[in-house]
Amino acid sequence: QVQLVESGGGLVQPGGSLRLSCKASGTIFSIQVMGWYRQAPGNERELVAVISSNGSTNYSDSGKGRFTISRDSAKNTVSLQMNSLKPEDTAVYYCYAEKWRAEGKNLYKVDYWGQGTQVTVSS
Repeated sequence: QVQLVESGGGLVQPGGSLRLSCKASGTIFSIQVMGWYRQAPGNERELVAVISSNGSTNYSDSGKGRFTISRDSAKNTVSLQMNSLKPEDTAVYYCYAEKWRAEGKNLYKVDYWGQGTQVTVSS
């Protein structure tokens, strides 16, 4: 079991910046991927950015060049620095973790989600 606790959301003006943080606790051994998804009213939940245990990253097209994901393995924390924010970035942002477990010769993927933090970009 993995628990994810987010912080850093809030209200910001267009062009401003926010930094989201997520701390993982519990059975964190073998977590392969951590990252962020978001969901706006009427929309599906979409990927924002993820980072793997080997340090590789993947960004959405909308976030590429504006957002930066980072990790601190010692603190079991993943952060998302969001710059040049736009009104369309307004959404609930969810921390995400991916963990694999083995049963015999089979591997199973388990997804974990934080409670979500509201990001509102408005003048």
